[in-house]
Amino acid sequence: MADLTGQVVAAFSRRFIVATADGLLPCQVKGRHLRVVCGDQVDIQRDGDNGVIKCVLPRTSLLYRSDAFKTKAIAANVTQLAVVVAPRPSFSMELVQRCILAAEDQDIPSLLILNKTDLPETPRALERLQLLTRIGYSLVSLSALNDIAPLLPALHGHTTLLIGQSGMGKSTLINGLFPDADVLTADYSEALDSGRHTTTHTRLHRLDVDTAIVDSPGLQEFALQHLDVHALAHAFVEFRPFLGQCRFRDCIHETEPGCRLQEAAATGEIEPKRLLLFQTLRQVQKNAAQRL
Repeated sequence: MADLTGQVVAAFSRRFIVATADGLLPCQVKGRHLRVVCGDQVDIQRDGDNGVIKCVLPRTSLLYRSDAFKTKAIAANVTQLAVVVAPRPSFSMELVQRCILAAEDQDIPSLLILNKTDLPETPRALERLQLLTRIGYSLVSLSALNDIAPLLPALHGHTTLLIGQSGMGKSTLINGLFPDADVLTADYSEALDSGRHTTTHTRLHRLDVDTAIVDSPGLQEFALQHLDVHALAHAFVEFRPFLGQCRFRDCIHETEPGCRLQEAAATGEIEPKRLLLFQTLRQVQKNAAQRL
C-alpha cells in the first residue's frame, strides 16, 4: 500500500474518483464522518486498483446549500460560480439569485450564462437578467449548440462550478467544451458500480492546467437556511454600503423605523425587488425554524 495526494474529480455519494500523479483512482472514504466533495484535494492510501481517502486538505472555498434539516456540500476549491439559464424553459430568477447569494457568502464571484440565444424568447430573458447585470454581475450570451467560443474567455484561469435548473442546456455546454465527457463519465460510473446516469453526480473536467469546470446535477431548489440575517444581508452585494447605518443596531430590515435598506429601496438606490427577496428568504427561514 502507498500514500498519494490527489483531487476528487467525480463524486458518487460515498464513492469517488481521484486524479493522482499516477492516473485516475476509484476511492472510498475512511470513516463515516469525513465529508468529501468534488474539487477536494485529498490524501489517499492506495491498495491495488483502488484507494481510501484518509483526509481532506484545507479548502479555499466550499459552496453548499441547506434547508432546515440538512446541509449539502456541492463543490470545494472553486473560484467562480456560473449559473446557466435559457429563454426556454423559463428559469426561476429567485433560484438564480439564491445560488449567487450562496456564492457571495463564500466570496466566490458569479457569472451568468444565457444559453439558447437562438430562441425568440431571448429578449425577454435578457430583460429579466438586468436585475443582476445592473448591479455588476457579468453575462455571457451564446447558443451552445452553435458556438461555445464566447464562453471560453470567462472560464480561463478559473475553477468554475456550473449550476442551473434542469433543461437550461448545461449538458450541451459541457459536451461542447468536452466532447468526450459522456464517455468518460460512463466509464467512471462503471468503475464505481454506480450506474451510468450522468446527471446524478458532480464531475470536474479540466480544460487546461489553469482552467477547470465542475459540472453538477440540475437543480429545482436551493435553500439558504445556513445563512443568518447578517450573513444573508451581506450576500446582497448592493446592500453592503448601507449595512450598519440603520437606526437600530439589531435591525433585521423588515418594518423597523430608520432602516437604511428600506430607505434605499424607496429612493431607488437599491432595487425594491431585491429587498423583497431578502425579506422573503428571511420569512422562509423563520417558518422552517418554527417547524423544527
